[in-house]
Amino acid sequence: MLLHQADWLLWLLHGQLGVSDYNNALKVGYDPEADSYPDWLLSQPYAQLLPMVKAPGTSIGHLKGDIRTQFGFSEDCIVCTGTTDSIAAFLAARATKPGKAVTSLGSTLAIKLLSTTRIEDARYGVYSHRLDDKWLVGGASNTGGAVLKENFSDEQLEKLSEHINPMEASPLDYYPLKSVGERFPVANPKMEPRLHPRPESDVEYLHGILESIARIEAKAYMLLKDLGATQVDEVFTAGGGAKNEKWTKIRERVLGLPVSRATQTEAAYGAALLALKGCQ
Repeated sequence: MLLHQADWLLWLLHGQLGVSDYNNALKVGYDPEADSYPDWLLSQPYAQLLPMVKAPGTSIGHLKGDIRTQFGFSEDCIVCTGTTDSIAAFLAARATKPGKAVTSLGSTLAIKLLSTTRIEDARYGVYSHRLDDKWLVGGASNTGGAVLKENFSDEQLEKLSEHINPMEASPLDYYPLKSVGERFPVANPKMEPRLHPRPESDVEYLHGILESIARIEAKAYMLLKDLGATQVDEVFTAGGGAKNEKWTKIRERVLGLPVSRATQTEAAYGAALLALKGCQ
């Protein structure tokens, strides 16, 4: 059987070989809108290897007896289908209504928006995962924390941020990239990083970079709206950048939306919420 990591781990727990979910199965060609594999895929000689697909958080069966005994779980403990890592992290933030979004500020900038419409655009690397009767539209920019780490230490980031006035717009216009190339919200594989002119003040320089990343984030949400997605009305933040309160305030001003740190961002927490829903 063809199994994703999540499918394989769950199989060790419930013992039914060949069960997946439509989030993981998207990458092997499953069509979540039609709720089936496309005909061209089913006509391939390896089609019998494809797993059966259920909705994420669907009860598959009880925990295997030996595992239950080994770890002391109760007899009525059930195992549910999973999802992908990034979707579980989105679920952890409890952004459950259309228009709610999660920006992940890690080494890159990734956004996910809950929409009533499915959006796919290969030019920008934008695609949608199904979440019940809604769509989780996502895109990732090459800007983000990696550029900050190249220019500042963690300690400098903390110290310099204290001196930034987040209510004041920075006049500096950068496009912070670690290397050449961008795909979202600008599809340009030859785009050069733009981090000059550098002012004498490190505070002004950091302010300029943080503000420029916030502008890219705003442009990203604008692009999703132009492509037909539900308009964003609130942003939760995950990733290392969520800790920087000055940056949150800058983003709030640039986006013109409420921006807050997601109380939970661990994928494990999101997966637990999914299992809870499945057993109800």
